[in-house]
Amino acid sequence: MNIKKYFPIIGILIFIYLLLKLDISKILKEISQANVLFILIAIFFVFIYLVTETLKWFVIARKQGIKIPFKDSFKINLITDFYSFITPSKLGTLFRVEYLKKYSKNRGKGFSNLFLDKSLDIFSIFFISILFLFILGNKFNFVPKHLLITFFLLGILIFLLSITKDRSKKILRIFYVYVVPKKMKKRARGVFDAFYEKMPRKRDILLFFVFNLINWLILYFITYLVGRSLGIDIPFHYFLAILPIGTIVALLPITINGLGTREASLISLFGLIGISATKVFSMSIINLFLTGVFPALIASFFLFGKKD
Repeated sequence: MNIKKYFPIIGILIFIYLLLKLDISKILKEISQANVLFILIAIFFVFIYLVTETLKWFVIARKQGIKIPFKDSFKINLITDFYSFITPSKLGTLFRVEYLKKYSKNRGKGFSNLFLDKSLDIFSIFFISILFLFILGNKFNFVPKHLLITFFLLGILIFLLSITKDRSKKILRIFYVYVVPKKMKKRARGVFDAFYEKMPRKRDILLFFVFNLINWLILYFITYLVGRSLGIDIPFHYFLAILPIGTIVALLPITINGLGTREASLISLFGLIGISATKVFSMSIINLFLTGVFPALIASFFLFGKKD
């Protein structure tokens, strides 16, 4: 029996368990008493986040020679956000490859764009987490900082090897010769060549990394504002140490959009600094609606109104 197909249910079960354990009435009370001013400011930053989320891969696309208007990029970003919201580990972002094919004439550049964007996304999360865990020092001693650093550096090494065509060719040659079917070899070679066509320079990649950092900082600031609306009055840098860990846990392919696993990890981490589980869970619910459900609803208008 293939148990992998049941993985997404795990997160949902964890979410329901937390909801029942924490008392639904208390959670609803917390949410109903949220400071509206902070929520309105958070909504304003959600729109800024959607722009920066688009911008970080739009800039990569332009460097790749993909001539796509920003308004079309913004629309594609919303649509792929919709699919990401309903799939484990945000696999829905793969739809971007198909949408970019219209502008790049091949899937290779789309895969390259997605690979660069998502790799730098993950590096940004690890970088923020490591930096602020060290700033906070002994407060989160139990978090395996050295393990995070090891994964971070290993990931960068693999990434640098992957963006060099000659090195990748040598590594993937065995796979190409012995695994790829003969009738697929020509297409695979075409996708491979397109993947590395106009690959951005390393100094450009550093710029893309900065864009990703800014995007995550805005997203975490939205969560901070939601937290303030619920009376979670702690400095922003505490959020920057805790939230990336929740994001990393949410990437595990055992749930839809990190539901359940993210809440469990955040409750544990915020609990170490005296924040109640009910407030943390309520914060996560509101944040999920603002940064997940709300953009997905906007995207649904594009999807259901699509003519072609």
